[in-house]
Amino acid sequence: MEKLSDADVNFLQTLCDSIRTAARMIDTPCNELHTEAFADEAVTFVGKLSGVTSTIIKGQDLLKQGFGGIYHVGKAAAHPPIFACFSYKPSGATQTYALVGKGIVYDSGGMSIKSKTIMPDDVITMLSGKTVEINNTDAEGRLVLADGVFYAKSVLKVMQATTIIDMATLTGAQGHVSGKHHAAILSNNEELERRACVAGRKSGDLVHPLPFCPDLHFLDLKSPVADMRNANFGKTQATQLFILSFLFCTIELTSFFLSMFKGPLSAIAGLFISSHIDFGSDVDWLHVDMAYPVSDADRATGYGPALICALLADGLEVPILK
Repeated sequence: MEKLSDADVNFLQTLCDSIRTAARMIDTPCNELHTEAFADEAVTFVGKLSGVTSTIIKGQDLLKQGFGGIYHVGKAAAHPPIFACFSYKPSGATQTYALVGKGIVYDSGGMSIKSKTIMPDDVITMLSGKTVEINNTDAEGRLVLADGVFYAKSVLKVMQATTIIDMATLTGAQGHVSGKHHAAILSNNEELERRACVAGRKSGDLVHPLPFCPDLHFLDLKSPVADMRNANFGKTQATQLFILSFLFCTIELTSFFLSMFKGPLSAIAGLFISSHIDFGSDVDWLHVDMAYPVSDADRATGYGPALICALLADGLEVPILK
């Protein structure tokens, strides 16, 4: 076996530290890692790099600056919602990427009884200027991500960026469509999709593509009172598959068709996010739904950093990734 160089060892050490940090933050209870503690942790983590610039927006300032998704999702919590942006330009950089995550510290599900936060039938205005009818309070993560990707696009337009990547534990449907070990990915660029699949195999953070079909799937989010709904209740094509499974199939096959019903929901959630950047009309976009791979039993796996590392290092001379 070829001996690892010092550069290889340093690379692996940094990656392992990142994986452990991700797992630790996921496993930390929200009474300790609330939004303000999360932001402080992020500032400390990126502070290890020189030349990082930070932008922190919290509470009412989010609403004043138009972050309708982030603000309305977190406004009822004991700790204020926070948007944190970190910009880093290493020497010799030739490409610009934006990495977007949602960082929701506690998911209370679709309890539509929280009077101080978003409720069914609310209409909110996002950072993109698009309006959203809330028909599912459990589909809140995509509201946060949508503000994030729009901010990334508007900032990166100045920085001449080429690629936006958002990652999240977004939908339970992901597990039905790509399983426990593969995250589901959605992209408007076939080459970026291919590179993500290769990066998954190199890193062990496996991924599997979803169909990018906004002309059909986004119809499920049509709203009579806003630009879109925030969730799909299966009123069009997905429901038809579900109903047919009961009418024409045995009980044994019903679970199979149930997975077919749930499968498009992961893609639709991704399309909701990309709609706020016009489906990536002038930027490459990759969505990673990692709802299932991030945990094994009751502990985090640290999924994610290795995938991003392998993807961003694609084309660079990093021997250990070859």
